[in-house]
Amino acid sequence: MIIIKSPREIEEMKPASQIIADCYREVAKLIEPGITTREINDFVARHITKLGGKQFTKGYNGFPAETCISVNDVVAHGIPSNQVLMDGDLLKLDIVVEYGGWFGDSCWCYAVGNIRPEAQKLMKVAKECLDLGIARALPGGRLGDITSAIQQHAEANGFSVVRDLLAHGIGRSLHEEPSYEHIGVAGKGIRLKEGMVFTIEPMINEGTFRITIDDDEWTARTADGKLSAQYEHTIAVMPDGPLILTAQ
Repeated sequence: MIIIKSPREIEEMKPASQIIADCYREVAKLIEPGITTREINDFVARHITKLGGKQFTKGYNGFPAETCISVNDVVAHGIPSNQVLMDGDLLKLDIVVEYGGWFGDSCWCYAVGNIRPEAQKLMKVAKECLDLGIARALPGGRLGDITSAIQQHAEANGFSVVRDLLAHGIGRSLHEEPSYEHIGVAGKGIRLKEGMVFTIEPMINEGTFRITIDDDEWTARTADGKLSAQYEHTIAVMPDGPLILTAQ
């Protein structure tokens, strides 16, 4: 069942998402060659607490850290560690925050130092896929309007869209209905209604859309070892169009 939020409830959801946005503004100053993914994770964990939020990721189904940090061919759910970031790396930082009983969820992609032109294009197209999807989150539209826009843009640029990891509704739980892939057909799928709140989080791969899971049962990688990029926002469907709750 899709849970429709009232305007008041959407207002109550904003603080969790804005804590995430503030984390991204601050962490962007730290990302450079030589820093470890654990140091980034620990900074974010402290910043969430400083702003009055609660981290949710650590302990969720046994996940061992406060954030997911995925580098290069890691698509999602990377575990922070003593891995040192190198010039040319591509980093994805996924943050979930709870505040006042409501959740926010976002992921942002960062270039570490100087990245190759192909990686720059991948980042650009991944962000464009997110923006195109958000622009179609309109009351009366269909979920397929969002997903088809993402798929068409990614594939037109020679990239692929991950199928096996899903976007989701969000509210008083991190994962609500609908759960959906970022591929589809315009005009198909569930009807979008005012008050729906969900993530749009396309994972765009340089090569194949297929992924593998490491022995840690979390780390998802591209099956061919090529790069993956991701941007994610929590959005609400409003009468006058989409509201980006996690806007930076």
